[in-house]
Amino acid sequence: MQEPLPHEKGFHVSWDQLHRDARALAWRLDGKGPDDGAWRAVVAITRGGMAPAMIVARELDIRIVDTISVKSYDHQTQGAASILKSPDMSVIGDGTGVLVVDDLVDTGRTLDVVRAHMPKAHIATVYAKPMGRDRVQSYVTEVSQDTWIFFPWDLALQYVQPYRGK
Repeated sequence: MQEPLPHEKGFHVSWDQLHRDARALAWRLDGKGPDDGAWRAVVAITRGGMAPAMIVARELDIRIVDTISVKSYDHQTQGAASILKSPDMSVIGDGTGVLVVDDLVDTGRTLDVVRAHMPKAHIATVYAKPMGRDRVQSYVTEVSQDTWIFFPWDLALQYVQPYRGK
């Protein structure tokens, strides 16, 4: 049997599934903040963390939302992580009471950079792979390290040829 192509060992996430999973993440985080269970702010890791962070902020009624832009991928190739844009550090501080939200932790390199920037933040992802799982305090679903997650913002509907016949 042939080895599967990278896109064949894929986990395809629809907008509906992402919404359900981000709400599940919010449910896990509800009441776990340091301020009588509340969180002060949400920081989304752009770009993948923006949709889940928006859902978490809505569900937990968090009004302060900012972003940190970290580049670690060039298409599907991971390289060194670097910060392109920081959140307002006068508001975020060392991260105490702040939720940092991303779509996925893969190797954890991106989160290592974020953790150094906000050492006391609570890092949460919707999905986690084994190599990076220890970098997050909260996540919803674990997938194998060799699975590529296709998020809804990466996909378009199109015809797929059947396995047999025409």
